[in-house]
Parts: sequence; structure tokens; C-alpha cells
Amino acid sequence: MDKIKNITIGIPCFNEEKNVLEMYEETKKVVDKIKNYKFNFLFVDNGSIDKTREKISILVKNDKNVSGVFLSRNFGPEASGQAVYDFCGGDSDALITLPCDLQDPPSLIPRLIEQWEDKYDLVFAQYKKTEDSHFMTFCRKSFYSLFKKISNIDVPINVSGFGLFDKKVVKAIKSLPEKFRFGRGLSIWVGFKRTFVNYERKGRQRGKSSYKLFDYIKHSERGVFGFSYLPLDMMVYLGFIITVLSFLFIVGYLLTVLFFGNPIKASITLMLAVVFFGGINLLALSVIGKYIQVIMEETKNRPVYIVDEKINFKD
Repeated sequence: MDKIKNITIGIPCFNEEKNVLEMYEETKKVVDKIKNYKFNFLFVDNGSIDKTREKISILVKNDKNVSGVFLSRNFGPEASGQAVYDFCGGDSDALITLPCDLQDPPSLIPRLIEQWEDKYDLVFAQYKKTEDSHFMTFCRKSFYSLFKKISNIDVPINVSGFGLFDKKVVKAIKSLPEKFRFGRGLSIWVGFKRTFVNYERKGRQRGKSSYKLFDYIKHSERGVFGFSYLPLDMMVYLGFIITVLSFLFIVGYLLTVLFFGNPIKASITLMLAVVFFGGINLLALSVIGKYIQVIMEETKNRPVYIVDEKINFKD
């Protein structure tokens, strides 16, 4: 008789009081039909200010296979995802991460498991269509397309937080010490054999997304400055080009003055040059400052999150 495998379904939440119970019920219906596997639910609340915590507590009380982790405040989008990895039980053979907004269908879980059983260590759910706004879809696709070209990892496009990770992948991600995390990139950086399962992503039916455009921009910085040195390289190349052009201009200008006199009488040219080179210097310092910010986050050595309470854990 084959050994029954343990699979943890990790569900990060933030202000999802309207979705927690339905997410659990829909997912429970799916996994109850899958034989020879034991499923555990792990809800991580990232400091919600609505009744999400109460809803999770009710589930934990009614189902012994449900556990809850409550962070002391909202630590940003990477914190709850990292907590899912950290609190995934050591006896779990695989982890399925599933956002709580019900945009990703739990009905896809059997297909994820099927690919995992075919010896794939990472199985990403990749949507071919989405009901999200055209603007946000364009922004996400554009960023990840650009990110693939400038980074040292091949991050897939149109992949949300839905997927299956073998226990050795979970162990590898948990072992990474960095604090300035970009989970989408780390899951690829660790390597291992991966594949994709296609689906159509629905729009949010209940509640509102807490993520705004500025939040996406700030989050994208984690990917760019955590996995790419191109901004620094561009400053080096740009500085070299400007230096060469400046040298040629100075030589040309001196020759012009020598043979024709000083052709520049007004100060506007000098002012434009000062403004231009000042802007270049400010840009270069800003890029360097962003990398220094990453260094500071790492050297402070603060935890990614702090746990306020965890319920239904053995230890």
C-alpha cells in the first residue's frame, strides 16, 4: 500500500473576511475528493484590521486540520508568504500556496498534484486569461517581461501566488537568510525542475484589493534591486560615454577658440550643461542609494515578520 502523503495548503490573508470561509469550503470540497493524501490548511493573517482573524479562529476550532498564524501587524506582501513557508510542517511532502481572494480556482489542485507526481518539484499555475483590469494586466506583464531581460533568473510571466512546491523546494527557500525578499524571484532562483498548469483567472468577487499601483511599484523594486545589477551597469556605461563625449567636446572647443575665437557668449549653455550633468549625478546617486537600502535592510537583521499568535500547532 502506498504511503499517504501530507500536503499543506498555505493561504496568506489580509482583510479577507468575506473570502476566508468560502475559500476554505471550496478548497475542502476539492481535496476531499482526492484519495491517498492528507491535507492540512495553514492560514496566515498579515495583520488584518477586519474580522479575518475571527473567521480563521472559527475554522481552527471546527477543523483539527486547520492551523492559524497571526502576525503582530501588516509586514508587507512578502511577510505572509514567507510565514507560509516557515510554518509549513516538517512532515509535509509538499506545499500548495493559494491566495485567499478566490481569483485562483482551488479546482486546479488535482492537476498541480498530478504534475508533482510526474516528478516536477515546482508546479506553477499560469493564467492565460484574466478578468483583472487591462491596465493592471498590462503593467504586470510589462514588468515581468522587462524583469526577465535584466535579471539573472527566468521569472515566468502571468504567474500569481498559486502553485505547488515540493518539500525540498520549501526547505531551500526557508534556508535563504535575506530579509529584503522577492518571493517570486526566490522560488525560481533556488532551481529544481518546474512546470506549469494553465487556467483562466477570475476577477475579485468580494472585498477590495489592498494593493494599489504605488504598492506594485514599491514591490517591483525588490525584484529589480534584489536580482539585477543592470541599473549599476547602466550608470557605469553612461558615465563612460559622457566622459568620452565631454573630452571630445573640450578638445573641439579648444581648437575652435584657438582658430576662431570664443563662439559661446551667453551663459545659457553653461546652465544647461550644469542642469544636465547634475541630473545625471542625482540619478546615479539614487540608484546607488537603492542598493544601499537593500544592504541596510540586510545588515539590520530584523525578522521578516513577528508572530502575535499561532493556534493548533503541536509545538
